[in-house]
Amino acid sequence: MIRFKWPAALVLVCVLAQVVEAAEPIRVVVWDERQPKQKQAYPDFLGNQIAGALGVRPGLSVKSVALDDAGQGISDKVLDQCDVLIWWGHVRQGLIKPEHGKRIVERIRAGKLSLIALHSAHWSTPFIEAMNARSKEDALKQVPAAARAAAVLKLLPADPPLYRAPSRSAPLTPAASFFRNADGRYEVNLRLPNCCFPAYRPDGKPSTMITRVPSHPIARGLPKSWTVAHTEMYDEPFHVPAPDVVVFEERWAAGERFRSGMIWNLGKGKVFYFRPGHETYGVYFEPLPLKVLENAARWLAR
Repeated sequence: MIRFKWPAALVLVCVLAQVVEAAEPIRVVVWDERQPKQKQAYPDFLGNQIAGALGVRPGLSVKSVALDDAGQGISDKVLDQCDVLIWWGHVRQGLIKPEHGKRIVERIRAGKLSLIALHSAHWSTPFIEAMNARSKEDALKQVPAAARAAAVLKLLPADPPLYRAPSRSAPLTPAASFFRNADGRYEVNLRLPNCCFPAYRPDGKPSTMITRVPSHPIARGLPKSWTVAHTEMYDEPFHVPAPDVVVFEERWAAGERFRSGMIWNLGKGKVFYFRPGHETYGVYFEPLPLKVLENAARWLAR
């Protein structure tokens, strides 16, 4: 029998190919509140449109859930099978209680899943709780390391309160102040983030998306600038902790601008906020916003 000796490089390629072929798909869960107004642009609801568009892409296994499902769509059974959670909420945000948002944040911090918050999900319970958690981390990091464990953290509610947009003159949140008490411990007064912005305009005018970090995996295959045909306008400042990366910036002809693709590290996981949208505009039929979501899901599940 003649034996052929395969080059080591070829053997390695074959082994790697088998590993890639055998890799488990990335498990994406798309959560949607499914309000009737969505039917103006999304006949089968917005979340189902995103799930259907992503579900045909190789390596992604996508499940669509809704607020009215068992466990509000975020039962432990669902989250146990989730690597990336995409969240769309608007008028029914307050029906998800803070304790449920905290459950999701615990999973993010443990590296069990990452969160993508879309458009008006800036006021969704999981995003708010994630921003609160990051605000606490950022505030405590400003205390000297040797004194951090003994520091007293006092949480002050968002001002204005949640679900009320701040005025342009409102102090930015989150905001922390520090002082030493009588026994020498640091006390930290932390004003939690409002997670909103002073102006919006739901007129459906186009926006220009600028790719600020073209080398980032979320920006792979995206042009330097591109147009979202019909969208709602949000205007800075956005009352959230300083992000670790701003991948995209969005601008409008009237002069408004917004950091429309932001990433925060949170423990072992990450949160990505992607702004374009409004339930009455077909943003998530457009190829480039869907490409952003695909890229984000692949990178966040890395």
